Amino acid sequence: MIKVSLINEFPIIGDAITALLSDIDDVTIVSTAKSIKKFIDSIPEFQPNIVIVISHKPDDLNSEDIHFLANHFPKIKLLIMSMYNDEKQILRMIKAGAKGHVGNDTNRSEILEAIYTLRNGYEFFAKTITSILLSSYITDEDINNSEKELRQQNLSVREMEIFKLFAEGDSNRNIAEKLFISVRTVETHKNNIMKKVGLKTTVDLVKFAIKNNIIQLD
Repeated sequence: MIKVSLINEFPIIGDAITALLSDIDDVTIVSTAKSIKKFIDSIPEFQPNIVIVISHKPDDLNSEDIHFLANHFPKIKLLIMSMYNDEKQILRMIKAGAKGHVGNDTNRSEILEAIYTLRNGYEFFAKTITSILLSSYITDEDINNSEKELRQQNLSVREMEIFKLFAEGDSNRNIAEKLFISVRTVETHKNNIMKKVGLKTTVDLVKFAIKNNIIQLD
């Protein structure tokens, strides 16, 4: 059973998410809190696996609070649900330790995919969020060309296929359907890719894809 907690200021939104997930046998909403502080107080009682933090406007989340949660409760995976696709906030949350982010155009299917992906130990970023990451890191120069070429040579043809599709914004489920493999297999390939090229986060993976011309920007 995947135990999910909600951090959300407005009850009607929390009720809507709870209703969306009510018929999923292995997912249950165990608690709701109006603030991160109140959520922290409830952790010993409910022991959630995933917390969905709902952001209603830009700058209403404190990155220090997210960082505290990520560092003091590493077994709890943080999924940010933002009502505004604000670039600065998205980047702050990722750097603070959030493992997933979905935007205001998310739906039930995507929320479920995010929950299962985080449960399996991987990061999840919606397609709209990935697009923002692409534009934000296009000028980064941290990795020199020779190192990029060496890293890229270690990837198999299948890994390159998955790398390209993911960096272009496809979800794990869409990649699985396109390549006729399981979502779990996609997740395993993605994990192997990140290990081979020495990357730690999805943000780094997208940056690497841009710099190595694995994907082409319009």
